[in-house]
Amino acid sequence: MTHKRWAKARFTVHDSDGTIAEITVQGRDRWALECLISAGALGCTPIDQPGPRWCAYVHALRHERGLAIETIHEKHEGPFEGNHARYLLKSRVTLAEGMGL
Repeated sequence: MTHKRWAKARFTVHDSDGTIAEITVQGRDRWALECLISAGALGCTPIDQPGPRWCAYVHALRHERGLAIETIHEKHEGPFEGNHARYLLKSRVTLAEGMGL
């Protein structure tokens, strides 16, 4: 049996020009999109929302689904000092009616 989170879900994309489109997303791409929607203006980082391949999920959402997602590179300190990405969903996306999270 497929877990609910991995099942397909329809989302509505509202473009700034008034165009409305529906996309279907499943698996980790769905998980990432739901995280981005929930995070709002704060966005998501692999540090706050651990996932094995955030950059792959964002790439798929951008290039296969046509979503606008901004990447901001941030420094972090600690024992594994370096950089990480913060992803901000710029497209207005909502879960299609009747497709409860």
